[in-house]
Amino acid sequence: MTQHRFNHWSEIKYLKDIVTNPMIEVGEYSYYSGYYDQHDFEDGCVRYLWGDEKSRKLFNPAEDYGWVLDKLIIGNYVCIASGVVILMGGNHNHRSDWITVYPFVEQIAASYEPKGDTIIESDAWIGMNAMIMPGVRIGEGAIVAAGSVVIKDVPPYTIVGGNPAKEIKKRFTDQEIEWLMEMRWYDWDRKDIERAGHILSSSSIHRLYDFYQREIRPCPTNGNDNELDLTRT
Repeated sequence: MTQHRFNHWSEIKYLKDIVTNPMIEVGEYSYYSGYYDQHDFEDGCVRYLWGDEKSRKLFNPAEDYGWVLDKLIIGNYVCIASGVVILMGGNHNHRSDWITVYPFVEQIAASYEPKGDTIIESDAWIGMNAMIMPGVRIGEGAIVAAGSVVIKDVPPYTIVGGNPAKEIKKRFTDQEIEWLMEMRWYDWDRKDIERAGHILSSSSIHRLYDFYQREIRPCPTNGNDNELDLTRT
């Protein structure tokens, strides 16, 4: 597969344009920047995930063995750098609770152990050469430092790093994070995001929250949902 190769380090590819695997769900404007390792997103960055064209022709573990397969779910405006590895559920047949971790062919049907969906929530940034282990949830607005190995969930708006990845710091105060999680700017209409672009590209969460209250949050109807707003006619 070469159709998704990169020509320069500055080039990005929107996941909506390149993902074909039905086991991967991707949001709007999330991208992969894979120039330095020249891997396709679905055949290099994401690994051991059944559902690509070749694996579908070879076998169907859901039908053949009754497995419940893990999915990769990526939100909106996620940034994934070159060299990132997202390990998935194609090889969860090494059972640490059994005497041997060797996956004997005769025991494959019984050996599979799902890890749960891997979820990268909106506005997260996964740094170069980071590895995301199966079943991890990376919270909205989180940053995973380059070279990190993430083995457990990352809270929203938290920076983690190292092997295994540990919390370095929160990006904002608890109150600011609460506001951000209420606003969910990445779910707004694109035109509203563009109008607020100058605020989003600043550190002023107070200004964004003012914009949200003024322009985005629905106005109250004084308890009568059927009341017409005559000021708009």
